[in-house]
Amino acid sequence: MSFISAQDIWIDTAEGRLFAKRWNPAPEHSHGDAPIMLFHDSLGCVELWRDFPEQLALSTGRSVIAYDRLGFGQSDPHRGKLEFDFVRNEARSGFRALLDALRLESFVAFGHSVGGGMAVCCAAAHAAHCNALVTEAAQAFVEDRTIAGILDAKQAFQQPGHLDRLTKYHGDKAAWVLSAWIDTWLAPEFAGWNLDDDLRHVQCPVLAIHGDQDEYGSTRHPERIAGMTAGHSAIEILPNCGHVPHREESDAVIQSVKRWLDGLAID
Repeated sequence: MSFISAQDIWIDTAEGRLFAKRWNPAPEHSHGDAPIMLFHDSLGCVELWRDFPEQLALSTGRSVIAYDRLGFGQSDPHRGKLEFDFVRNEARSGFRALLDALRLESFVAFGHSVGGGMAVCCAAAHAAHCNALVTEAAQAFVEDRTIAGILDAKQAFQQPGHLDRLTKYHGDKAAWVLSAWIDTWLAPEFAGWNLDDDLRHVQCPVLAIHGDQDEYGSTRHPERIAGMTAGHSAIEILPNCGHVPHREESDAVIQSVKRWLDGLAID
């Protein structure tokens, strides 16, 4: 007997259809608490979380919901270029549609990389409904290390066959996905971007997870995230870990989140 059931969800929005997936613990293993909402990174999608959502649901006893942003994974194509405030915009576009469609009264936000920034913005914009916030390898501002990492990735993706890895997950949207990441972050107009205003409006407890070898951001990011939010905050730096802790140190991330949520005693 499986302890987790999975459900595919399709959500119609004015911009296009979004794909989401929900992992529910079996009733005898469920705590009935607010679900954990996953926000993927710049090249990510539901499928690229692999078995992490299922393991997170099994460990925490909470439902876990992940979705493909417009232009990614199985969601419809994005018909234009990303605006420079796309991180904040997600709180009132795709994520707002998800909340409404699933009729969620409360949630725990969990975001990886730029998805961590979106989780911050959603926690700020929907403060009355966000019980807790977890960021993983999130960028809080544009750092030299971030730009250097993206430049290295840009060069790597120019090699034959590298775009094929994205095509596997994003289909014919792969080139748009890559451009949306590289061109946006390297644009001079984006250099001053940061999460400061949104961080000041986060009221819930915050756990900022970061690898000490993260090639896209130093530990200044979790320090800024934890230091600028109004609620109880904690930082966890994972040793010898890079930019994808939920894949590199999956058990450590899951246990850290479980302990932290259990310690908060929130719904």
